[in-house]
Amino acid sequence: MRRLAQVLVALQLVLLAALVLEPRGSWWPPSTTTLIVAALLAGAGFVIAVWGVLALGQALTASPIPRPQAALVTHGVYGLVRNPIYSGLMLGGLGLVVFGASWWHLATWITLVVLLVLKTRWEERMLVAAHPEFNDYAARVGRFLPGIGRWPTTT
Repeated sequence: MRRLAQVLVALQLVLLAALVLEPRGSWWPPSTTTLIVAALLAGAGFVIAVWGVLALGQALTASPIPRPQAALVTHGVYGLVRNPIYSGLMLGGLGLVVFGASWWHLATWITLVVLLVLKTRWEERMLVAAHPEFNDYAARVGRFLPGIGRWPTTT
């Protein structure tokens, strides 16, 4: 299980690096507007991801496997979305797609999103096992966007 977690984290880093390093495409010419939109998306993604990292405190781990004995964080940005770090990576990656303007960038970003969705599903199953209150939390708070991806309520 730990080996799979390491592979997923490594793949995530490779995809993020590819978004930065892939050559710029020709979907649209570089312009001030394109640069501003890309910078706003990437900057907002960075801020959201860092906010998520800081809010986790001692519960922070690069692995999708939760730290033993770590408390479930449901306040701050985690009161808005369950996975703000992944949300930030997706949004920042979208900024790199806008800047990169290529099919390669889009394909890499889609692969990153799929990876983060799958990683999240695995991680959330482990969080349910470690924190029974996660079910109620997931019913109130969206997965990547506020209000979207909430779990059905169990009554």
